[in-house]
Amino acid sequence: MIIMWYVYITKTKNRSLYTGITVDTKRRFQEHQSKGYNPSDKLLYKEPFPDKYAAAKREKQIKGWTRRKKLALIDGNLDLLKKL
Repeated sequence: MIIMWYVYITKTKNRSLYTGITVDTKRRFQEHQSKGYNPSDKLLYKEPFPDKYAAAKREKQIKGWTRRKKLALIDGNLDLLKKL
């Protein structure tokens, strides 16, 4: 059985964007929702990867981006994404 890894972005109740990796986005999002200090409000984006290494590499890349660039990714605005 092939296990896919996912990079995901959630929006927290205080409107910040959180980027992480998981093999189960539904379970992980539910865990975020149950966190007391800053629970996630919405799952905005997920991107599949064939292994944990590739997902972690992409996660690190996205975490280094500005909010505006992350929002362009979420919106699928490739032209803006390339410019930022």
